[in-house]
Amino acid sequence: MLLKLLFVCVLVVVTVGIHSVGFAILLRAVIKSRAVTKSGVWSATWLVIALACWLLVIHLAEIAVWGLFYFWQGCMPDARTGIYFSAVTYTTVGYGDLVLPRPWRMLAPIESLTGILMCGLSTGIFFAIVSRRIDYWVKVRHSKNRADRP
Repeated sequence: MLLKLLFVCVLVVVTVGIHSVGFAILLRAVIKSRAVTKSGVWSATWLVIALACWLLVIHLAEIAVWGLFYFWQGCMPDARTGIYFSAVTYTTVGYGDLVLPRPWRMLAPIESLTGILMCGLSTGIFFAIVSRRIDYWVKVRHSKNRADRP
């Protein structure tokens, strides 16, 4: 039981680490590209698309780590099944068509809690970046309207 607890702690740390590194890369790219300060509907659209795609890549990497762990420990018959189970668990969909062997069952709720936390973090950064973009747009429009007034 202690070994399983150690494994789950390592999995949570790796998951949060992947998320942190993914966020750092995302923020550097957003700052470098000046995506928040660009104007136009298309640049805003591409910003939202890029954010969504990158956040999905981060989550898929985390799901793969858990899924490959399940396969490695013999909890799932193959990597594909392990990743599927992990995706269903991480996203809290929980179909119930697959379950972990009894000694490993406590990992599923911990993965679900970790997935909820990581999705919440992703929502937060998505909201923060898009909010910055909107704030900048409003500021530019407001200053432009002021300049147009006599």
